[in-house]
Amino acid sequence: MHFNFSYDKKNVLQALRYHFIAQKEIRILFIVILLFDIATAILYFSHKIAPEPFLLGALIWFCFLIAFWFLMPAAVYKKSETFKESFTIYFQPDYIALENKNGRVEWEWNRFVNYFETPNFFHLYFSSKSFFIVPTDNLSNEEKSGIRNLLNEHIKKKK
Repeated sequence: MHFNFSYDKKNVLQALRYHFIAQKEIRILFIVILLFDIATAILYFSHKIAPEPFLLGALIWFCFLIAFWFLMPAAVYKKSETFKESFTIYFQPDYIALENKNGRVEWEWNRFVNYFETPNFFHLYFSSKSFFIVPTDNLSNEEKSGIRNLLNEHIKKKK
């Protein structure tokens, strides 16, 4: 199975948000900030603390959202030339091949440590930080199902 694709900026930015939120350390940071905010809100509204810790928590929360929702995805997109090119991808029984005007690369299935699916992409991970996204928005349900079956057969699914 093979198909051609190029990336849509809006969808790539959303996929990068999914990637960042899926990172364990970011989820832990998110929970810690949320707990701090809840604790300071309870203490502030029960008149046990001044408003500054509550406002600090709100400011941290706001900065966290801006950073992980807008700044980081935009920075990764801007820095990567990959998202501005067109590709042909081949899903074979023994490997995945990616081809563009600059050349071809083949990855055996065992190179991937896990994958997960988002509304417009399959995220294929080489490590926890190194990944490749395959757009699915122009694929039929049968093609998506075929790729999903290959991925399930060869790569463990990320929880």
